[in-house]
Amino acid sequence: MSDEVRLSHEEMEIADEFEDVPTSVIFEVIRREGEHELARPISALWWSGIAAGLAISTSVLSKGFLVAVLPHADWTPAVSNLGYTVGFLLVILGRMQLFTENTITPILPLFLNPSLQALGRIGRLWGTVFAANLVGCAAAATVLAFAGIVPDAQFEGILEVSRHYAKADALDHFLWGIPAGFLIAALVWTLPRMESAGEVWIIIIVTYVIGVGGMSHVVAGSTELFILVAHGELSFAKAVFGGILPAFAGNVVGGTGIFAALTYAQVREEI
Repeated sequence: MSDEVRLSHEEMEIADEFEDVPTSVIFEVIRREGEHELARPISALWWSGIAAGLAISTSVLSKGFLVAVLPHADWTPAVSNLGYTVGFLLVILGRMQLFTENTITPILPLFLNPSLQALGRIGRLWGTVFAANLVGCAAAATVLAFAGIVPDAQFEGILEVSRHYAKADALDHFLWGIPAGFLIAALVWTLPRMESAGEVWIIIIVTYVIGVGGMSHVVAGSTELFILVAHGELSFAKAVFGGILPAFAGNVVGGTGIFAALTYAQVREEI
């Protein structure tokens, strides 16, 4: 006698829809995404990366606006960091090239077929996207600092957010970048299973945790540092070596060195 419940054809389709997707299937979906990104022309990666740098800057903008209107209280970060999620929603839902998403997607093809050629393709992708993200962030920071496109009170909120981020030293940004990189990689891993509404909520939840946890995200943090550079409060060298590069390293360790490696380890016997 079969253990299977008798269902109509329509009910079986619903059951199939809600059945857990095997980890190996999720791995293959993201591996294919990685192959697609690795095959894209540099010009497409470059302009998408610049767009992502500009769009992610709205996280700093939105958080700064909330800081400007909220009282200074212990609970304030719990509300102001809702603004931090805005840029990530724009970038991820808009399918723009954000460096931290690429700490997992192109890495899975490398784990599956390691070679110097594959490593070189990843270097090309990472270098192009990361440089483009920084250009976008620097452009956004320059406009915010000099164009007068936001009222003075709101700009003070943006400066307050940026100054808080810049207080951390290089080691802090490296260490605090590890959980941020891990969480973004985990976010990328979960997105293939999400419907459109669920996709929005998981992006909000994960990036809100990064913001309220005071973690270091290299791209969003670059806008904050570049704003201070443009405002004359921070040297370019300190922004790069004291904040951007340490956060970059931490994000890579968390996203690639920990999450992507563990992801491959759990499926390598099944693929």
